[in-house]
Amino acid sequence: MAVKIIRQPKKIALVGSATSAAALRAGHERASAALRAAGLVDRLKSRGFDVADLGDTATYVFQPDDEFPRARNVSAVLKSLNDLRPRVEVAVKSGALPLVLTGDCISVMAVIAAARRYHRNVSLIYMDRDADLNVPATTPSGCVDGMVISQVIGRGAPELVRFWGEPPLVREHDVALFGFERLDLPEEQFLANSLLRRHPALEVSTVGAVAAAHAAVERVHAAQHEFVLHFDVDVINSEEFPWTNFPGSGGLSLNEVRDALRVFTAQPNLVAIEVAAYNPDLDPDGQGARKLIDLLADVLSIRLEAAPSPSVSSEQVVSDGPVAVAESPAAPSADPQEPPAPDSVNS
Repeated sequence: MAVKIIRQPKKIALVGSATSAAALRAGHERASAALRAAGLVDRLKSRGFDVADLGDTATYVFQPDDEFPRARNVSAVLKSLNDLRPRVEVAVKSGALPLVLTGDCISVMAVIAAARRYHRNVSLIYMDRDADLNVPATTPSGCVDGMVISQVIGRGAPELVRFWGEPPLVREHDVALFGFERLDLPEEQFLANSLLRRHPALEVSTVGAVAAAHAAVERVHAAQHEFVLHFDVDVINSEEFPWTNFPGSGGLSLNEVRDALRVFTAQPNLVAIEVAAYNPDLDPDGQGARKLIDLLADVLSIRLEAAPSPSVSSEQVVSDGPVAVAESPAAPSADPQEPPAPDSVNS
């Protein structure tokens, strides 16, 4: 059957994924609840958004899981993905922008799958300090959150690869890694021959966050078809945002992150944004929650500055399995055989 999706720039659908199952410690399963309690919904409404709060998934908490040390808690991770996906599908269909608050980065798989229920090609901009390109054979920790991009492009833990019926969930050349700087040796070796677009933190700081963000948008064809934005808060340097499990040294400045996010959120083809890895256990006085809310309200408000009239797209909905639908003539899909774009805006 066909469904008309009327995109409404002034509407946000808030969805929480209460999970830390893919991590290496508990705590950030409470991220969505903590951000709500700190006033996120009221702040967005004060900026002029109509916010529909679609609630949280069931809670899935990290467990040591020594029985499966190469891919810890996979069964719980799958449950969290299957719980989140239909909630995001409802949000996408409503025409609002889904704002997904989650502990685990792996939640982006459910967000992409939900978007692909209605759109043939969905790109991914992955804003994260880590490339998350390990697989069970190379992981030093067994942390599924360290394998997210591998799962998205069809390599990694078989149970998660099969989450989407016909991998990959996103083609390599439609994924942009943005702001990363921590790589294990196997990840470096994979990237050497990969079609993944990449904009490391050093490049972002050198050419400027705005220029790098525009380049990332261009390279994943975000002007031609929809894209999901993943934002892991650990991409911000730990001096300015330490309230995450793996802050470490380095990272982008808060201003650089804000500038890049404003470019990404301004794009009319942004189909969903996922905010991951804030840990309220590390933020007892709520300072981090308030700073994150300030950031989100600021970068999302750009969507209101020149909000066009609601646009309508009619696309086929498929109940089960991968979606193969016709896109509007104004938004042709990219040729899977096209040569990769340069990886650096300096090249």
